[in-house]
Amino acid sequence: MEPVNDGNRIGATACIVMMGWLSVVLWLDADGGLWLQRGLGVGTWAVLVLALRRVSPVVRVQTGVVVAFATLVEYIFSPTLEVYLYRFDNVPMYVPPGHGLVYLSAFALGHTPFVERRMRACLTGVLVVGGAWAGYGLFLAERADALGAFWYACLVCFLLWGPSKGVYVGAFVVVSYLELLGTELGTWTWQAQDPTGWVSIGNPPSGAAGGYGWFDLAALLAAPYLLRAFSRGRPRGPAPDPLTGHPQPGSVDVR
Repeated sequence: MEPVNDGNRIGATACIVMMGWLSVVLWLDADGGLWLQRGLGVGTWAVLVLALRRVSPVVRVQTGVVVAFATLVEYIFSPTLEVYLYRFDNVPMYVPPGHGLVYLSAFALGHTPFVERRMRACLTGVLVVGGAWAGYGLFLAERADALGAFWYACLVCFLLWGPSKGVYVGAFVVVSYLELLGTELGTWTWQAQDPTGWVSIGNPPSGAAGGYGWFDLAALLAAPYLLRAFSRGRPRGPAPDPLTGHPQPGSVDVR
């Protein structure tokens, strides 16, 4: 795969390849056994490693933060609290590296020329489509979706004030697609209510991308500091931009 952090059409190509792989994984896992699921996990880790070899150090660290944070959340909210359940009541092996591919796909899509040149239109489109979906889930759907509405509110905040609006635009497309596909195939299922019984949940929640946005926020904010820590004691060089990973003009030290 070509670098996903370049400002050209390669980003869209990389996004299609990674999302295509995840689509195949979900389709195969829908009717497969546990050993097939484990094999898909090995394959997904391999795809993630190949993708990470072609991105900047900053993006690698961002992806690592997402994988670590999302994996922790997965084990808390799926087998422990049972907010959503996978087919074997586990966290499939492909899920942790899958979160890395989701982040890279959102990053790639959000940095395509199409999105960057039409950022205001893309933001408006996400807000309108996401708002309509959240409103339907909250007021019209047969199965109420209060969690989706809350996560949509989070998404609005990320889109308006987040550190990288393009990434959140990409995340809305990528996460919404995977949630619709995964729940339709039965790869995972969201419970109708949270463990307290107070919050209704759609299958999938309409604003799932807003919930996922917290992973993106952690990655975008933490990566520059982690990279500086990793770089201590190494030769001086241009400090990378915290969002793109490219050297910043006039910068001389990453420590």
